[in-house]
Amino acid sequence: MTPTPSPETRPAIAIGIGCRKSCTGETISALVRRALGGLERDAGDAGARLFSTQWKGSEPGLMEAAAILGLPLILLPQDMLLAAAPRCETRSARVEALTGLPSVAEAAALAGAGAASRLVVKRISEGGASCAVALASEWV
Repeated sequence: MTPTPSPETRPAIAIGIGCRKSCTGETISALVRRALGGLERDAGDAGARLFSTQWKGSEPGLMEAAAILGLPLILLPQDMLLAAAPRCETRSARVEALTGLPSVAEAAALAGAGAASRLVVKRISEGGASCAVALASEWV
């Protein structure tokens, strides 16, 4: 895991991840590949990073997915995710009741890519994982 991104180290591509406790790295990485639409090989070259919430830091599936994909995993504090929440396009009442966020994946992607970023892949979900992709303002 790497530290919280600063404006100088924000990635071009931010991949937000949400998952249930039992979710495997294989499930998460397959969903990320689906969200990237076959561009996962180019994602590392574009400085892509995986983002999730700090309270998911003990999830082995997240660490495993980062290793499978060869991408850094950055865990963001709740205040950064809450700041990005108004820009989320997908809302889940269940997730919002549990986390205070309309979508963990979308908030993580938007927070990771920066204040002027935009979603290019809205939240997709499968097998207990969710994923969203945002581009930093320089790439929008």
